[in-house]
Amino acid sequence: MTASITRGGTLEAVCRVHQLLPDPGVFGVTAIDKRPTDATVKVTPWGLYADVQADREHHGGREQAVYAYSQEEADAWSQRLGRDIPPGLFGENLRVSGVAVTDALIGEQWKIGSALLEATIPRQPCAIFARRMGEQSWVRRFTEQADTGAYFRVLRKGAVTAGDAVEVVHRPSHGISIRDLFVGPTPEQARTLLAGREARDWELTPKVVREVERVLAPSSRPSS
Repeated sequence: MTASITRGGTLEAVCRVHQLLPDPGVFGVTAIDKRPTDATVKVTPWGLYADVQADREHHGGREQAVYAYSQEEADAWSQRLGRDIPPGLFGENLRVSGVAVTDALIGEQWKIGSALLEATIPRQPCAIFARRMGEQSWVRRFTEQADTGAYFRVLRKGAVTAGDAVEVVHRPSHGISIRDLFVGPTPEQARTLLAGREARDWELTPKVVREVERVLAPSSRPSS
């Protein structure tokens, strides 16, 4: 079963890679340096036109084509850290306001410009992100706060421009959010997601399937 709803937010900024930066990690470079553009940008199944990801396994591909972060959560980080968090600093493609991102439901669909996007998984903080921020214990702090933002896949190609409306046009009835998945779904939530997938009420990405199956695996359950 599904639920449909339309409510508004605003696309504050569209961000693409500014330059590849040297990085001591496996790939030797990182494309985390995203910065806003005033141009209208095409959205393809692989992400924004003229954007790149150095590590597509963890930060790209069709299931993680577009990364969004909310202005409200960025403002909260700004207060905690005592520094500005401009659009693109977290490596996000879309900075939005007035609509929940981390608390979007798995499978929630957004219409922005002429593109249609679907929320898939949370962002996992990594060493590259920590080096980008230069904040002590950044991975731990970001994980504990759990304001991860969300990755989206592209259901319909289109184009987006800063200032576009963000319309939430569909929400699955399971009620399980990107944040729930990041913090760790409960066995009940895991069963709900898998049951809906089997009934073809919604789709789940392979990473979500692996996570919920891990939660339900006998070895993951506490012994009595």
